[in-house]
Amino acid sequence: MEADMKREDCLKQELSRILGEYESLRDVMMNHGLAALGDSFVNFVYSLTLSIRYGEPRGGKVTGRILSESLARADLRRYLPSRVNRHFRADAAEALMVYAWIKGAFSIRKAVEELSAHEDLCEGFAELLARAKECLEKPS
Repeated sequence: MEADMKREDCLKQELSRILGEYESLRDVMMNHGLAALGDSFVNFVYSLTLSIRYGEPRGGKVTGRILSESLARADLRRYLPSRVNRHFRADAAEALMVYAWIKGAFSIRKAVEELSAHEDLCEGFAELLARAKECLEKPS
């Protein structure tokens, strides 16, 4: 188990090295590469949550509507340009969540626990996004 944790930490360090540092949350949220990686990450975490909830392997896809609403509930909409559609807002949420995981804002276990703790999926993702913001936001 400890060896697995070390390998995961090494993986996150390698990803962090590849990604580098971003100047702002807005830069993270507008990165299309991070959004693509984040799409898989978000759906993986959601699928783990479903599998644990139902006691059998399950796959799930989080809709853009859920992610866009979660972004708004976490008070992150203001970091994006004013005229962006729901798909763009969902991409921003995905980018921020995977970046936050890479940077250690939360673990996969914590993400699954957070989603499991809420009946409302939007609320669970909003909590994760708020945690990401809190951990990553640099003082001005």
